[in-house]
Amino acid sequence: MNANALSTLVSAVRSELSDVTQQAANEFDSLRPVRPLLERRCVSVDNALFRLWEASGLSKSGAALIAVGGYGRGELFPSSDVDILILLDDPSGAEDTQLSAFIGALWDLGLKIGHSVRTVYECRELATTDITVMTTLLETRLLTGPDTLYRQLLSAVNDDRLWTSGAFFQAKVDEQIERHKKFGLTGYSLEPNVKSSPGGLRDIQVIGWIAKRHFGATLDILPVGEFLTEQELALLNEGQDYLSRVRFALHRLTGREEDRLLFEHQQALAREWGFEDGGKLAVEQFMQAYFRNVQAVSHVSALLIDIYEKTLLHPAPQKATPIDDDFELLGDRISARHEKVFVNNPSNLLRIFAVIGRDRHIKRIDPETTRQLRAAAVLIDSSFRLDPVNRKLFCDVLASPYSMTKQLRRMLRHGILGRYLPEFEKIVGQMQFDMFHTYTVDAHTMKVIANSRRFLRADFTDRFPVTTRIAQRLRKPLLLFVAALYHDIGKGRGGDHSELGAIDARTFCEQHFFDEPDTELIVWLVKNHLYMSSFSQKRDISDPREIQRFAEYMSTEERLDYLFTLTVADINGTNPELWNAWRSSLLRHLYTETRRALRRGLGNPLVREDVIAATKKAAAHLLEFRGFLDDELSDIWGARGNDYFLRERPEDIAWHTEALADFENHGQPLILIKHSSESLIANATQIFVHARDIPNVFSRVCSALELLDLSINDARIYSGIDGATLDTFFVLKADGTPVDNSPETINMIEDAILRSLMSPSVTTAQQRIARSLRSFLSPTEITFLEDHGRNLTIMEISSPDRPGLLACIGQILSERDIVIQAAKIQTLGERVEDVFFLTTSEGLRLGDDQLCDALQADLCRALDKDNAA
Repeated sequence: MNANALSTLVSAVRSELSDVTQQAANEFDSLRPVRPLLERRCVSVDNALFRLWEASGLSKSGAALIAVGGYGRGELFPSSDVDILILLDDPSGAEDTQLSAFIGALWDLGLKIGHSVRTVYECRELATTDITVMTTLLETRLLTGPDTLYRQLLSAVNDDRLWTSGAFFQAKVDEQIERHKKFGLTGYSLEPNVKSSPGGLRDIQVIGWIAKRHFGATLDILPVGEFLTEQELALLNEGQDYLSRVRFALHRLTGREEDRLLFEHQQALAREWGFEDGGKLAVEQFMQAYFRNVQAVSHVSALLIDIYEKTLLHPAPQKATPIDDDFELLGDRISARHEKVFVNNPSNLLRIFAVIGRDRHIKRIDPETTRQLRAAAVLIDSSFRLDPVNRKLFCDVLASPYSMTKQLRRMLRHGILGRYLPEFEKIVGQMQFDMFHTYTVDAHTMKVIANSRRFLRADFTDRFPVTTRIAQRLRKPLLLFVAALYHDIGKGRGGDHSELGAIDARTFCEQHFFDEPDTELIVWLVKNHLYMSSFSQKRDISDPREIQRFAEYMSTEERLDYLFTLTVADINGTNPELWNAWRSSLLRHLYTETRRALRRGLGNPLVREDVIAATKKAAAHLLEFRGFLDDELSDIWGARGNDYFLRERPEDIAWHTEALADFENHGQPLILIKHSSESLIANATQIFVHARDIPNVFSRVCSALELLDLSINDARIYSGIDGATLDTFFVLKADGTPVDNSPETINMIEDAILRSLMSPSVTTAQQRIARSLRSFLSPTEITFLEDHGRNLTIMEISSPDRPGLLACIGQILSERDIVIQAAKIQTLGERVEDVFFLTTSEGLRLGDDQLCDALQADLCRALDKDNAA
């Protein structure tokens, strides 16, 4: 066929393929199997390739056209690659011009073609050393060409000397481990990959490849029995069907090979699946269904790999060491001694985990025993839960001296935990649609329990020295574990999850033999598990009155110790990037000062004036050795208000004072920068700014720092009676790590702030809102609280994070002649939750509802203007 005729054929075939793809997209139903649509696309591509093969003059070349990979399996998603092998009997049998014409025509079709041209010998040689090539050649279909040549390829691939089933198994497992590492070893990430994340389609394919290499048959025709039960095959098929529907929908939605469930796609697919907002957001309902399917695939895949490993790599029987009448030890695996271990005595469904937790030599459960365990999980019903023996066994698991968290994770993985605690089953796979909560609620809960457990170990002291010391003196660590188990169990039901969780925790304690004092402590911890973190980040904890208020709420040192430990465990189990030196130092300071208040006695609080006097005395003592006289200090300090001496450390006051006294260019701002690991904001860079007659200093400094990709975590603003502002900022990098302390970096920060202060107007960042943030552009929320004791107004702002936010807030406050006395800044995923302590220019609280309403309207209008973009 000449070039013009081939071009005409390509155009016609391309149009036909487009029609088939569009028809499949129109027929797609999220609730119906997608396999027929995948097969139909395969048939249409088969036909297209056959026609182009004929038209290119290759039908008489002696070469064979073979589908490989996913195309070879008969699965073609709307935007998947079409992988083919052109198999040559004789390298000179097909002319290069014919092959070039064929391959060029394929690209002209608009298909994503992956092709190779090889002989049988070359295929075998490559497969010998490349596991990827070997895997690809396991899944082939002859499209056209000599059947004898194709069978030569099959014979070469199926030769046991090429890859033994054991070697192939180990290579695929190693490959899977590396792939899982790339996705953080979890399928429950915020934006999972449907194909490649743990529990995704690739995990199912790995099981199929291993089975095909060992048995020479695909999973769908493999007889169920020793290696695969009917239940396991059904779970794999259900998982593949569900994940395939999600992947098809992603390709259809994006028009490309997109396998990532990005935030914006999650919302679209939730609508496609028919979910609606209710007690849970539609997207959260969709993602919970997704994660539960991923979890099922992941668990079955791990079990089958365990079975393959035992059978293929370690087939020799091991000597059994009896543990008791029901269980025995095979190496480091616990094994059931007979097939009816769980059926005859359902309590063994819990007892096996208690046995493992008492014996440090037991590392794993024998895979056949795991099968029996999973099959018998249905025996856990209401009568099982009411049995005092089983309740005692569950408490034994929680009190395990060895690997307690691992036992709970095993119970979760095999369906035991959710059946024994129905309230826990509700949070399995439950996600929160934000960028703050990295894990599903059940995965987060396991991490919090693991953290609580680690604090009791000596080898965790280096990372958490304060927390480990506190945890190791807790009266009953078991109470902490129960509180961790229940702290988020009320999520996803609507309402206050802390209150709902406290109700469930009380029921659990009453049913599991906890006395009244222990029950009340656990319930109090669950109900208040967010209180300490929130208080430390939203209150001025340098003020002794706030410490007194918090101490009164704690009431006892025991409550303080338990809540501090749970809080640290919770924060570290929420998001790997959330715990940093700033949060650590805030909690440590709040804990230390509260413990002092409790030991001093709640009826004997610190007097604010005494704290101020003590701070001045300590600072004066430091400055005395630098030649300062009392009269000089009185002149310099006279312009400062009391809040300055209440919030600042004596060492920092001495630093500021000496610099101000030595500063000669009074018409210019004074900027001081140092790195401090001893300040309240540990490991932060401390920036001190003193300026006269410069409007809106806060906005200008925020703008300069943001342009340097630095994050303000704490700000203290003082207005002196001399008209000067004296501000302190504590800064980290945007990712929460300390700022480089080199002279070059310090000079760069100082120059940027100075330029911003001297600029005629505030320059704000102009970056576009990140793609990931655009899915969370919810309205700004602002609340005001009047603090009569300190005569100021507390303004809390919760808003989507975006470039220039702090500078914008500062600008609006300045325009309304409102003074920022202090600010606490925190970013939680996609949202900021900032707290500003405000007064009027006369130093009074706002105290005017109309002013607050107008301010709220101004801020919301400015901060939400990009939401519709």
